[in-house]
Amino acid sequence: MHLKSFALLLFTLLLFSGCANKSEKIDESFNKPAAHWYNQIIKNIRSGELDKADDAYASLSSEHVASPLLESALLILARAHSEDEQHLMARFYIDTYIKRYAKSTNVEYLKYLKLKSNFASLKKAKRDQKLILDTIKGANEYLSQFPNSSYNPKVNTMLTRLYLAELSLNRDIATLYNRTGKEKAAKIYEEKISSSWLKDTEIDLSKKSMLGKFFD
Repeated sequence: MHLKSFALLLFTLLLFSGCANKSEKIDESFNKPAAHWYNQIIKNIRSGELDKADDAYASLSSEHVASPLLESALLILARAHSEDEQHLMARFYIDTYIKRYAKSTNVEYLKYLKLKSNFASLKKAKRDQKLILDTIKGANEYLSQFPNSSYNPKVNTMLTRLYLAELSLNRDIATLYNRTGKEKAAKIYEEKISSSWLKDTEIDLSKKSMLGKFFD
């Protein structure tokens, strides 16, 4: 009987000890200073672990909502994701930065950075009609909002390539509709082609590989 009581006591102690250790491990991931999470972001970016950097940012932003380090962290993460061609996440951080910290002195650059990210994402989604049209709209809005921006030559270059990509895609769609006997639908795209200011371009848009070159 004594042996059974001892065994039960030992089991209980081990159980509580295990729970305490688990609790300590969980607690270790909370209540850290802002500098800790900021340094984790930098460390994880340098090691190429962007998912962990995102997690560290989530902890920084939730535990230290007023930290001045948040502003810098957002820009660093936006650039890191953009360089890694994770453009959706890059735009998330840019949008968050614009909402929280944009000033008249940097909003021009930030919106250019977002537009550039949209354009770069088309390298992977070359035939995404909506993304092409959305980026064209964004480029035109940028030129209208910042008519004297030093980035406008680059924006105009992007815009020309976008119009070429749109023209190429419209030609492909019109050809497909004609081939499948959908003449009314084909006519809609033929009208778009005829109204394009690049319709007489000498570039051979019939080559599908050319579409990808517009975004290089």
